[in-house]
Order: sequence, then structure tokens, then C-alpha cells
Amino acid sequence: MNAFRLALLVVFCASGCGTTHQRLLDSGSSQVQLRSIQSRAFETADRELALRTIIATLQDFDFVIDEADDELGSVSATKLARYELRVTVTVRPHGERRLLIRANLQMTNKPALDPEPYQQFFAGLEKAMFLEAQQVD
Repeated sequence: MNAFRLALLVVFCASGCGTTHQRLLDSGSSQVQLRSIQSRAFETADRELALRTIIATLQDFDFVIDEADDELGSVSATKLARYELRVTVTVRPHGERRLLIRANLQMTNKPALDPEPYQQFFAGLEKAMFLEAQQVD
């Protein structure tokens, strides 16, 4: 009886791995398209200022900052409205004078695939970055 249970467990585990592997391979072109929605390049090399501006922009959109890591260049935040909205924003160099900022949104623990919330975030961030560059409070 124990051998039967062990064999059943092995078959069950093996079938789960195949499904996960297949799902990872299916995500190729859609991931590239999603990454293009999630990312914007900014004409600045000041990563610290960009992170501070990201935090301020998220707070303007009523997010609560969960974690900010200057060394990694990331900010995570949560907004509770009609649903739970989580965002992680990363900043990395893009050439010598530019930064690439990528936002990853999740609505109720599922990736946000609609471009609109990304567009709203980046529109607010672009305005804030412009005001910071002009040193306007």
C-alpha cells in the first residue's frame, strides 16, 4: 500500500512540474510586450533623486510605501481601495545619462496587464521628474 501511495505522489508531482514548465515557455512574446508597457527611460542619471520622486509620486496616488531600497534601486508600495493594488518600481542605469524605470503592478495578487494604470503612473512620474528638474515645490 505504501508503494502505491509513493507512486501516486511521484506521478502527481511530475505532472505539476510539466505544467509549470509549459507555462514558463508560453510567456515569451507577451512578456516582451508587457515589459514595454511597464518601462520608461528618463533623461537623468541621478538614481537617488529618481527614487525619492517615485516615492513621492506613489504617495500622491495614495500608496503606502512598504519598502524602499536605495542599494537595489527598488520601491514597493500598497494601495487599498476597492481592491488591493501592489506596485514594485525598479530603477537601473540605461546608458550614461539615462535611467530605466520599470513598474510592476498587481491587482489582488494578479499581474496588471491593462496599460492604463501604467500610463497613469508614468504620466504622474514624468510631471514630478520635470518639477524636480526645475526645482519647483
